[in-house]
Amino acid sequence: MSVLSEKIAAKTATIGVVGMGYVGLPLAVGFGDIGFPILGIDLSAEKVSQLNNGISYIPDIQSANIAALIAANRFRADTDFAALTAADAIFICVPTPLDAQKGPDLHFVQSAAASIAEHLRPEQLIILQSTTYPGTTTEVVLPLLAQSGLTVGRDFFLAFSPERIDPGHTGSSGYNVHNTPKVVGGVTPEGTQLAAQLLSQLTPHIHPVSSPAVAEMSKLLENTFRSVNIALVNELTLLSDRMGIDIWEVIDAAKTKPFGFMPFYPGPGVGGHCIPVDPYYLAWKARAFDFHTKFIELAAEVNSAMPYFTVEKIIHGLNDIGKTIRGANILVLGVAFKRDIDDARNSPAQRVIELLLDAGASVVYHDPFVGEFSVGGNVFSPQRVDIPRVDLTTETLARADCTVITTGHSGIDYRRVAENSALVFDAVNATGNLAHERGNILRLGSNGIKISK
Repeated sequence: MSVLSEKIAAKTATIGVVGMGYVGLPLAVGFGDIGFPILGIDLSAEKVSQLNNGISYIPDIQSANIAALIAANRFRADTDFAALTAADAIFICVPTPLDAQKGPDLHFVQSAAASIAEHLRPEQLIILQSTTYPGTTTEVVLPLLAQSGLTVGRDFFLAFSPERIDPGHTGSSGYNVHNTPKVVGGVTPEGTQLAAQLLSQLTPHIHPVSSPAVAEMSKLLENTFRSVNIALVNELTLLSDRMGIDIWEVIDAAKTKPFGFMPFYPGPGVGGHCIPVDPYYLAWKARAFDFHTKFIELAAEVNSAMPYFTVEKIIHGLNDIGKTIRGANILVLGVAFKRDIDDARNSPAQRVIELLLDAGASVVYHDPFVGEFSVGGNVFSPQRVDIPRVDLTTETLARADCTVITTGHSGIDYRRVAENSALVFDAVNATGNLAHERGNILRLGSNGIKISK
């Protein structure tokens, strides 16, 4: 048994986590909770200061949890990569966004790997968790680490294990780092073994695979599966709208089948850091092999069209009550990319609001989780615009010509919203139980409800 393996077994191995965000912080706290000493690295001095003062900025992680780890001398955060010299295992949990041409942007991964290489020492295990295309671990990360002069498999070990975080549902009642199975593939057999041993301390469900590329592809399959099925239901939503069929009723009927069917739901677009991004990573890599992922790219095309369809339906709904989109006051409810979380990056609401502004509407928003929100700064809308946040009062609702629900947060009283709004356009079926009671509700995928004039 190697020295590193002995440290893992004794839970004395120091765990370094690069990137204290929605992936890295739950991972760090998870290891800290079971007795490992943790070192968190983040370039944000503000985040590091908050963490070292026992303050969490992520809803899924309680401040008391971090404070307890600090009190037990099992957690500290730093902005200096030199601190990683003390780490025995280092997880890379940094963003992997798209560039302006919807290609992979790996500069966060490259920067992290290069900084780790400057302080790499023998008997360290590096595990990349950031979602990326097959080949990243061996083609991008490994050469950067090798610049240290150390040899993989002899001096240090390298593996890929994709993150599986479900923001907003990582508490004791949901899937978290302790009950979610982990896939792991090492550059060398011993790298796979050590990574599996370490991760098995966190969760008993470990699935080793033959290479990092297999592990990388498995993550893209998971999210592309969702993208394709969301696109399917979005396309059926467009058809059902023309046919006067309620797609939500269709889905409720179909999901009564106890086998061979999994329900997916339409919406104003796809959001988050996985579904809008990962299929493009796979499509980009496929082109290097003279392979064009037509099916995957078509799904992305369908999903990216949903904000346009959403705004078209809002315009039609306004026309039905004698209003025009130009000069209309629009209240958007929910700008986070999914319900009951505070993360608004890559939110479907962003493109919907950009299109509403382009059409001449005046837009404000309410979201109980998101205190600030801006749109633009991209190829569609070059100018960055801060969207005013308002309280959800009776006066705010009455002032709006249309209230648009783009994220269905569970804490909002949608009956009150409907009762005090001139027109409601519901893109996520938050008012499904009210739509047939009230004539002022339009839902995405259901044009059978007529507006009372």
